[in-house]
Amino acid sequence: MQQQALFEKRTLSNDKSKQTQKKPRLGRYEGIIETLRKEHDPFKIFVDVDKSTHAEKTYNFIDLFCGAGGITQGMTQAGFNPVASVECVPVASATHKRNFPNCHHFCGDITDLNATAWLNEMGSPEIHVVTGGPPCQGFSTAGKRDPNDPRNALFHQFVRIVSEVKPLYVVMENVAGILTMQNGKVRDAIIEEFAKIGYPNMSVAVLESAHYGVPQFRARAIFIANRLGLQNPYPKQQLTPDNYRPIESAISDLPAYTPIPAINHEWTKHSAKFMERIAKVPAGGSLYETFADAFKRQYSGLPAMTVKENHGGTHIHPHLNRVISAREMARLQTFPDSFIFEGSMKKAMWQIGNAVPPRLAECIGYALIPFLNKSTAPFFDKINFSMTVKPTQAQSSIFD
Repeated sequence: MQQQALFEKRTLSNDKSKQTQKKPRLGRYEGIIETLRKEHDPFKIFVDVDKSTHAEKTYNFIDLFCGAGGITQGMTQAGFNPVASVECVPVASATHKRNFPNCHHFCGDITDLNATAWLNEMGSPEIHVVTGGPPCQGFSTAGKRDPNDPRNALFHQFVRIVSEVKPLYVVMENVAGILTMQNGKVRDAIIEEFAKIGYPNMSVAVLESAHYGVPQFRARAIFIANRLGLQNPYPKQQLTPDNYRPIESAISDLPAYTPIPAINHEWTKHSAKFMERIAKVPAGGSLYETFADAFKRQYSGLPAMTVKENHGGTHIHPHLNRVISAREMARLQTFPDSFIFEGSMKKAMWQIGNAVPPRLAECIGYALIPFLNKSTAPFFDKINFSMTVKPTQAQSSIFD
């Protein structure tokens, strides 16, 4: 209580700003989530997840387009073993190597990677899951959503690696807006491409990170498929709006105006005049009208709005007259303080803003474990299951 009181005391008076603060826009993707809930997909199942979920063996996974390692961190927290990872951005690769030193990491163009030869060099470990998030800029609602964007070609590389590695399950994440792109044709094309390589019956769901204890609203489209005819498990929603984790629960104990570079607790330096301008920004408001998502004040008492680097214009702290720090961003993403980001402050923020919240990935991992246990059980009839899993005939695709 004392810490919270001190935290709130640091802010300037909010009496005026409360009168003008904008009403929070929550549930941006509730319509998509509800539509998916009503779809008839016999292979999609939502399961209860917790730390008591017991893995019958060590399950290995590969993280493609891993970035700094949000999915890797979350899956590791669920007990999975990160065998290998791929990332082309040097600073993100450096972060991944630092935090997962025992993971075989490929830093470079994924088109140059021969997955079979790579795994042979590691002793040919069995890969149970391939995860990853192919770059989504070409799909994102924040951009032009051009299906012919060359960045979308990297999706084909994801599919290629999966076809070479042949994991039991594949988990791919992307922006939620991808599901409505071209009236659902992009989604259908993704499912079709995986069916062609032996992963039919792919399921898709939009998971809201705040539902799983992440102190941030961040909805992600999660595609899950397997090659054994099993169901595709998703974690059941754990929290409701009345018990979401508010932003204060994650960042209130960090120093207000004293940086701690060792843990990435750094932020853009402000002049006294700039801080005066920030002081006038109400919750939900921005310093600018033309780029309203930059220098936008977070709401208090609620999960954070989706954190992002915003080209240096990160969101404003809910109580203090400064932008949030890289470490505060990391906490809102649920990275532990022991997870250190390489590079400059701005590059750290970029890595954090592009990551999947580890807690969300952890819950997905826990959901997978019972089904992996079943698929690796001694008497599991893989032959009969494989007979029901047949790739669809090749059809034209908007990705072709």
